[in-house]
Amino acid sequence: MRAYELMIIIDNDTEESGVDQVVDRVASFVAGLGGRIANEDRWGRRRFAYEINHKSEGIYTVLEFVAPGGDFAPLERTLRLADEVVRHKLIRLPEKEAARRELFGEPKPATEETEQEHPQDDQPAAEHTEPAQSADDQSEET
Repeated sequence: MRAYELMIIIDNDTEESGVDQVVDRVASFVAGLGGRIANEDRWGRRRFAYEINHKSEGIYTVLEFVAPGGDFAPLERTLRLADEVVRHKLIRLPEKEAARRELFGEPKPATEETEQEHPQDDQPAAEHTEPAQSADDQSEET
């Protein structure tokens, strides 16, 4: 299974039921591949940085899903042809990022996370350390 993130910008004139229909189409496609939607984040109406198709606002929705690697061309074609979809972007998430977001449904134990963040804590502290000498200091001594 691989993790993916799909951002969809839907036309501002679309009603909430239209947004739900787009999300449902994506969910049914992912389920058809044997995957599942792990997270759905609706950002709501946002202003564009520039006009797209004579529109200045859109409804942003981000879907995170896991699915076996497959052909997403039919999904992208469907989104490209949908009148209510202004833009979309599908990316594959790196394994570490997907694990950090817990998309695979396997929560990490807290002890592993702490050890990864602070590996130097396992090493004993040095009693007394000498300051490092630069190359100029070493040449003066010889």
